[in-house]
Amino acid sequence: MTQGRVLIIAGSDSGGGAGIQADIKTVTALGGYAATAVTAITVQDTNGVHAVDAVSDDTIRQQIDVVIGDIGADCIKIGMIGTRRAGEAIARALKGWPSIPVVLDPVLVATSGDSLGDSDVADLLKAKLIPRAAVVSPNVPELEALSGETITNEAGLANAARALLKAGAHAVLAKGGHLAGPTVTDFLITAAETVPFTHERLDTRHTHGTGCTLASAVAAGLAQGMDLYDATERAIHYVEAAIRFAPGFGTGHGPLCHALTRDGSNTFKPIS
Repeated sequence: MTQGRVLIIAGSDSGGGAGIQADIKTVTALGGYAATAVTAITVQDTNGVHAVDAVSDDTIRQQIDVVIGDIGADCIKIGMIGTRRAGEAIARALKGWPSIPVVLDPVLVATSGDSLGDSDVADLLKAKLIPRAAVVSPNVPELEALSGETITNEAGLANAARALLKAGAHAVLAKGGHLAGPTVTDFLITAAETVPFTHERLDTRHTHGTGCTLASAVAAGLAQGMDLYDATERAIHYVEAAIRFAPGFGTGHGPLCHALTRDGSNTFKPIS
């Protein structure tokens, strides 16, 4: 039986590796229930984003309202917004549901390097959505865009993340995958503490959708009543296994293996 309702507000990835498709797979694999509000339809494969067709602002808002009004949501995950106007529509819709925690993955650029947001999206995130977020999960380039700081090491990553706390976020999960080194350290930062999560760096090109997957895994945990630390720890282990067991599809940045089951407290293996 599933538990934990997650409303995912994000774009569709036709290749299935990121976006709404990765989010649904992740929440389902972790035992939650996934509903969606689609912000954009992308023409995308493992090599890049070939086109983006934005969904109207009114349709985005209506998707949010009718899903929460009928099915409800225990957590909201926001990924690709696409345009400032879409972000403003999302922010207006969320005012009607102030008690639902939000996991914000500030998607600005795809793994391929292609832009997934217009030039005003970063400002919109800082003004309207970061203050609404229970946790924000930026990678290094996203954190640089949001904080205005250049990040070259783990200390810089943690320091830049604290700028988002000042912008109103309750917590920041700063992802260190873009930094060099044999290990990857992500930092969960709140006003009270900074908690590092260090894990092995896997030598692979199959990393498409890691950010979407991590944020949705955290959202599933929060929706299921886990505290932020436990939800983050489980999510990181899930993503690490999803990379490790990636199916090898595509000629570019390949997708992960989302079809995982728990084989121990935080150990995952492919569904056989």
